[in-house]
Formats: sequence, structure tokens, C-alpha cells
Amino acid sequence: MNGGGAVIAIGASVSAQRQPLYAQLYVQVLFAIVAGGLIGHFAPETGVALKPLGDGFIKLVKMIIAPVIFLTIVTGIAGMRDLGAVGRVAGKAFAYFLCFSTIALIIGLIVANVVQPGAGMNIDPASLDTAAVDEYARKAKDQTITAFLLAIIPTSVAGAFVDGNLLQVLFIAISFGIALASVGAPAQPLVGMLEALAAGFFRLVAIFMRAAPIGAFGAFAFTIGQYGVGVILNLAALVATFYITSLLFVIVVLGLVARGAGFSIFTLIRFLKAELLLVLGTSSSESALPSLMDKMERAGCPKSIVGLVVPTGYSFNLDGTNIYMTLAALFIAQATGIELSLGDQLLLLAVAMLSSKGAAGVTGAGFITLAATLSILPSVPIAGMALILGIDRFMSECRALTNFIGNAVATIVVSRWEGAIDEERFAAVFTRRAFGPEGAQPGPQADPD
Repeated sequence: MNGGGAVIAIGASVSAQRQPLYAQLYVQVLFAIVAGGLIGHFAPETGVALKPLGDGFIKLVKMIIAPVIFLTIVTGIAGMRDLGAVGRVAGKAFAYFLCFSTIALIIGLIVANVVQPGAGMNIDPASLDTAAVDEYARKAKDQTITAFLLAIIPTSVAGAFVDGNLLQVLFIAISFGIALASVGAPAQPLVGMLEALAAGFFRLVAIFMRAAPIGAFGAFAFTIGQYGVGVILNLAALVATFYITSLLFVIVVLGLVARGAGFSIFTLIRFLKAELLLVLGTSSSESALPSLMDKMERAGCPKSIVGLVVPTGYSFNLDGTNIYMTLAALFIAQATGIELSLGDQLLLLAVAMLSSKGAAGVTGAGFITLAATLSILPSVPIAGMALILGIDRFMSECRALTNFIGNAVATIVVSRWEGAIDEERFAAVFTRRAFGPEGAQPGPQADPD
């Protein structure tokens, strides 16, 4: 039986590898992004009208994120003999998140001081139209650390899934997984049922991902049609500085971390190319969350670590958002002619570290987090956010991409720290470049990207 299964797996792998280029998901998504951009540019009204395609796809994915996270975490923890390992993994993950979130904030601060993208603009804050910023500022006031921590505990189990609150689902999943693990053998029939259910949901992910090109097409057509590429030119210095800084962070900082963990950051990017293109097209890292979890397992990371690190990283390991926060805050200060002392900048760093956690998981989190940070710093006018409101959408894509890669790296690093990497799967991806679906359990078996 095992031999027959191996033959089938090999046959499936060979078949997947022989797929023509046009049938591969990442090529389809790339083509969709280009087509959407062209329609948005040359027929803006049509591009805006295509928005429901992107919204519909994101809703499809969000619909299954909560059960995928729940099932992955519960079955992963329930299968762990050592419950102390759960706390150990969580501790290592948060240590990693804190370290690299701080590094990202510092890099944004340094780059802003060196490049000074806002210098010489001499804008009077009183002349800015803040009407569009007021909503973000209002939301920011509600995002306190205390409120954030209390909000992790759901009012009801069902409510967490209905609202799609990932941190609440994470809380329930970890608690229930520990409970099942402590019950032991009597709980195994339920664990087996949940594992079968997880396989079904991952298959559903694979089916939904086939609609990714349509979603990326609609989302990108809307973005270009609504905002136009010309808006970037008005504040090109800030946009270019942010993109270059994020790129250097990924290549240099995360690249060094990856090398220390035994893999190449470029191989990882190639491995995740379909997901990265999807994030680029939809400006949402959530759209690729289920697929990221599957691919991390495929790369040799254990299910229990993937289930803990990836969902928590989406709230606490936001490297791109952190770079954006300090860079944008100093840009506003420079543009409005405000000199910030070293003490002011260190205060900005500390506030940004806290506020980035308080606004996690909120729609428009990057902009809301910036509003929360500036509202605590009296020296930088929150009205200055009106300067970057028009281009924030274009920077959100870069934030999402950087956050996504950062969480993939974090998952592998924590798995390496735990000594839990499946070396055969790891070598298949990062040494032999075998990016097909072989060996992934569970996972979308027909996703030969």
C-alpha cells in the first residue's frame, strides 16, 4: 500500500512539474495584475467597476481563514506530547517578533533621518484638509493596549468565528488544543475527525485559490482606476524611499537571518512567488494566509509551530508596517518644518512599538497605527497625515509584502530553534528547489506553483 501511494505521489509530482507555463498559478496572477493595471489606467471607470471581483475573492478567503487556523492549531497542539513545548514555541516566537519589529522601526527612523524625503516642502499644517483623516484618528483612540488585550477574549466561541477575529480564534484554538492534549487517548477520535476536516478545508483553499487571478485582476484594476498612477508622482520621494528601505530590509536583514537558519531568502521568495503576487494584486496579506501555512508545512516546518507562529505573526510581526510608521512620521515632521530631537525620536520609537500591537488586525491597520502614534506625540501634527493619505494605498502593498515575507522567515527560524525541521522536506525546497506539492500533508495537492 505504501509503495502504491509513493508511485501515485511521484506520478502526481511529475505531472505537476510538466504543467505548461500558462497553467501555473503565479503566471496567471501576474498576467491578471498587468491586465488589471492596463484597464485601470486606460479605462478608469471600468477599473473602478471591477472592484467587486477583488472584494469577492478576499471574502472567499476570509471565510475560511478562521476554520483553517483553528483546525491547524488544535490538531497540531493535540498531537504534541510535551505541552511545555507550546509555551516554549510561543516564547521564542514573541522574542523573535519583538527583536525584528524593533529593528524595523529603527531602520525606518535611520533612513528618514538620512534621506529626509519631506525636507524642503514647508507645508503649513493649518492649510491641510483633515476631513479624510478624522475617521482614522477616531479609530486610533479606541486602540489602546488594554482594550486590545481584553478584545482577545471573545464574548462567545461562535462569535469569534462569526466576526472573523483571528486573535480570538487563535485564543480558542490554543486553549482547546491544550485541553485535548491533556485529555489524552479518549480525545483521539475527535482529533482524528478534526484532522480529516482540516484536509477538507485545505482542499477548499486549493479550489478557492484558482480564483486568485480573477481577484487580483479586479483589485488591481480598481486601485489604478480609483487612484491613478499619477498620485504616486506627487510624493515620489517618500514612496521610493519606503520601497527601497523595505527591499533592503528583506534582502539584507531577513537575508542574513535566513542564511543563519540554513536557507536563502531568494529561494524562499521564489517558493512563495504565487502568494506574493496575490498579496501584491489584492494589497492584502490575509488573502494568502492559508496558502502560506500550507507551504510552511511543505517546507518542513511542523504543523504545531506553523499554527502558532503564522497567525500570531500576522498581528505581532509587522516588519513592513513598522518601517512605514517611523518613516512616515518623520516625513510628516520634515514636511511641516518640525525638528524632532533625539529624545522625541526615541519616544516615537517606543510609542510606535506599542501602538503597532494595539491596532493589529484592524482594517487599514497601517494608517490607523500611524494615527495612534501621532496622537500621542504632540510635536508632530496628526493633520499631516493628509499629505500621505492619497498614496497610502500604494504603500500598503509594500507593507503587506514585507510583512508576509517576514512571517515566513519567522516560522522557519522558530522551527529551526526548536530543532523541529523535517530536513528532507526542507532540503527538497531549499536545496533541490522542488517546489511542487509532494509530501505536503495536508495541503492543496493540485497547486503546482
